[in-house]
Amino acid sequence: MKVLVIGASRGLGQELVRQCLADRAQVTATARGTEGVAALQAMGAEAFALDVSDAASASGIAWRCDNAGFDQVWLMAGVYGPRTQALQTPTEADFDAVMHTNVLGAMRVLPQLADALAPGAKVAVLSSRMGSIGLRSATAGWLYRASKAALNSVVKDVSLAWQDRAVCVALHPGWVQTDMGGSQADLTPQQSIADLRRTVAGLTPQHSGGFFNHDGQPLVW
Repeated sequence: MKVLVIGASRGLGQELVRQCLADRAQVTATARGTEGVAALQAMGAEAFALDVSDAASASGIAWRCDNAGFDQVWLMAGVYGPRTQALQTPTEADFDAVMHTNVLGAMRVLPQLADALAPGAKVAVLSSRMGSIGLRSATAGWLYRASKAALNSVVKDVSLAWQDRAVCVALHPGWVQTDMGGSQADLTPQQSIADLRRTVAGLTPQHSGGFFNHDGQPLVW
């Protein structure tokens, strides 16, 4: 099994690398800085620096991964942004930071990976049920919600473009005890990633373009 994890310097991305390595997968992973790269290499992964919010940095992924034959690609990079509770207009700086990382980052990186996929590869993009319009009942973090709704649209388009090449889905990891989720969250990173890996392992071409909870339950867009 050859796995690419984009955004693995901490939290869920790092736990995904750990679990894949424990199952003897050949893992390539990215982190934004040299310390993160060194930590991933110390775990046993092949690693290189990549900042999806930076055009020059993101442009290098194609040559690094050309014809790699990845069985799984995981896009884990993301930021939350301002923790608003109401309709507080974000600053331009906050808007640009969140949208560049969560949306433009995916649009920069994913198209470059088409030739790096093994036949029938699975492409998993970490989204959030906060991006669901149909499930929405609160306004907290509305910039983050908008970015994940846009990311879900990107995932759907990629699934259509790659329908004969890969299974591409958006995934909600659950409420997880990470820096973003906080210590009161329901799931540990270990539990969330184990669930997500089982869900991805069970994907078939009929699932492509879908939006799923960590436990495999479909979510409405």
